[in-house]
Amino acid sequence: MKRFSQLREAPPERQISTAEPPLFSQKQLISLIIPLVIEQLLAITVGMADTMMVSNVGEVAVSGISLVDTINNLFTTIFIALATGGSVVVAQYIGKREPHNAEEAARQVFLAIVTLSTLIAALSIVFNHSILAFLYRDLDPQVMENAQTYFYISALSYPFLGLYNSGAGIFRSMGNSKVTMYTSLVMNVVNITLNAVLIFGFQMGVAGAAIASLIARATAAAIVLILLRNPKNPVCVRTYALKPKWSFIRHVLHIGVPTGLENGMFQVGKILIAAQVAGFGTAAIAANAVGFSVAAVQIIPGVGIGLAMLTVVGQCIGAGRPEEARAYTWKLLKWIYLSHLALNALIFLGLNVIVRLYGLQNETAAIAKNLMIMYGLGAITIWAPSFSIPNALRAAGDVKFTMVISILSMWLCRVLLSFLLGSFLGWGIYGVWAAMLMDWVFRGIFFIARIRQGKWLEHESV
Repeated sequence: MKRFSQLREAPPERQISTAEPPLFSQKQLISLIIPLVIEQLLAITVGMADTMMVSNVGEVAVSGISLVDTINNLFTTIFIALATGGSVVVAQYIGKREPHNAEEAARQVFLAIVTLSTLIAALSIVFNHSILAFLYRDLDPQVMENAQTYFYISALSYPFLGLYNSGAGIFRSMGNSKVTMYTSLVMNVVNITLNAVLIFGFQMGVAGAAIASLIARATAAAIVLILLRNPKNPVCVRTYALKPKWSFIRHVLHIGVPTGLENGMFQVGKILIAAQVAGFGTAAIAANAVGFSVAAVQIIPGVGIGLAMLTVVGQCIGAGRPEEARAYTWKLLKWIYLSHLALNALIFLGLNVIVRLYGLQNETAAIAKNLMIMYGLGAITIWAPSFSIPNALRAAGDVKFTMVISILSMWLCRVLLSFLLGSFLGWGIYGVWAAMLMDWVFRGIFFIARIRQGKWLEHESV
């Protein structure tokens, strides 16, 4: 990676000459992306391990976890949105050779996310049963009992999850993706080990899976906070803000609020769809949970490369090199297509083995396999424009466009069509997943057009 430690001595007003070499060589891109992809793989194993281990307790446990995870994902996306806003601002300040402003922006991100995540955690704990009862009215009593337990303990981890995502985003903005990779490795080892001990050793079921995740997230948050104190980092956070500095928070919120609204509305839509799926029966709920568990693996390269786009495009924009930002975006998009094709071809070959790992009944296993095939075909063809290009737009500050298109697509395509195809036409769970793929097509068309027009390069966050 670029030697960012040199930025501390570089004057903030330094202009980048067009004669300078590209900000990121091929080797530098690869060294940034590989740890991010490995990190995503490690993160996914947590969810898969939870699902596989709890599946031995019964399908009602799997169903309870999957329904609560839909709510958890809503709150997690809010934390990630703020972290994304912070990482883009920090990356642009690095590109501008203003490390002190980058450090202050990082401190303000931590202040904002601790305040918000603590509030959300408190509300989730107090209104645990009310939230679940409102969203899932006709839920089986046993599934509801498992969901309440998992939701209560999960809420305790929200502040740690917010801190970890903020710290990880800051490290990525520096181009240091190895730190988050190793932290994710530690988090996974802690989570899986405690899963085995608490679920199988102490027979704690859903509660054991939730406690394991809580401790793992707290550990990860502590690690990134400690490592950010290292003065050798180009962005060193040794003290934390106690009062907001709105000049910095405004830049963070410029990215974070539209991204949070976009992702929040996306997750609200998914919650409504999850409530719809709950009416299709336990087999459909369990197959849906397993399908999405494997689906997370099917897009691992794209998610990792998409995170790299935030760093690469953000620094290019901060350094005043918009054409490099455009070129890197197309290059990374091609890498996503190639990697998704190779990965999903392997997954298709191993579908029978994958399904057996979850110990599903025959009906549930058959549904899950079909869902994995649908998702894999979408991941190969239409996922990249829908979800990776928006990261390039956000890194350039073009957040309102991504917000509007994503919200419209979610509600007009995914939510509306889910109920039309799944319930009204009787396609069931397959109708829900077909609507999801149509949502991707809609998003992708508009995002590709935006990139080609070049208007996204007219924005700048700092």
